[in-house]
Amino acid sequence: MNTALIGLSGLFGLAIGSFLNVVIYRVPFGLSVVSPPSACPNCHREIRPYDNIPVVSWLILRARCRGCHEPISFRYPLVEAGCASLFAGVAWHLGVSWLVPAYCALMAGLLALALIDFDHLKLPKNLVWIHLGGVGALLALSSGVYDNWKALWIAAICALGWASMFFVINFVSPRLLGFGDVRFSLVLGLALGYLGVDYAVLGFLLSNLIGLSITVILVAAKRLTVNQPVPYGVFLAIGTVVAFFTGATILAPFHLNDIFY
Repeated sequence: MNTALIGLSGLFGLAIGSFLNVVIYRVPFGLSVVSPPSACPNCHREIRPYDNIPVVSWLILRARCRGCHEPISFRYPLVEAGCASLFAGVAWHLGVSWLVPAYCALMAGLLALALIDFDHLKLPKNLVWIHLGGVGALLALSSGVYDNWKALWIAAICALGWASMFFVINFVSPRLLGFGDVRFSLVLGLALGYLGVDYAVLGFLLSNLIGLSITVILVAAKRLTVNQPVPYGVFLAIGTVVAFFTGATILAPFHLNDIFY
């Protein structure tokens, strides 16, 4: 059953990854993700269903548009395969659980928002709220099924804790961390906090450690100036993913649950 769940989650992730490519491309410009249908940005030829099979079509077409033969970016299949891997990883990590949909939704949003932030140095407000609402609703569904409302309350407190700390960071250094990251932190604190306060603490530390380390390295290498804004949402997403998948291993020696519970 678990193997089937992993496989189905991976296939579903491929389809969602294809949709995320549309989201990543259109949302920053305020465009609809529903219409018009996907088309080649060069010749504007509408992409037919048989040319829109995740990863497979890119390979069959040899990374070129069927109409104008312009190259198709490697990023498209990479996002699709990345989303499939994250979804399959969630299913493998959690097993048969009502939490799987919630954390797959988390991963999909992290992937889309991180890449938008990388490209445009912004985290679209509407997309962040949709992400928060979707993950929150699915976590509430899990709480209802398992009658585990305590976890949801702890998650809400962790979300507010994350947002409060990021609000302070934004107030002190808005160039380092924009207000979009403060909103984004609500989702991350909620999702990790549902797994435990220790996960929320770990995710916060990892995200900021990764962000500060990479920023210092780029400044030292003169690839970035001190006053230049950075896509901090990318680091928050990476830290959250690492905390989710490795938290149990990293936290085991510290017995933080003995403090918080």
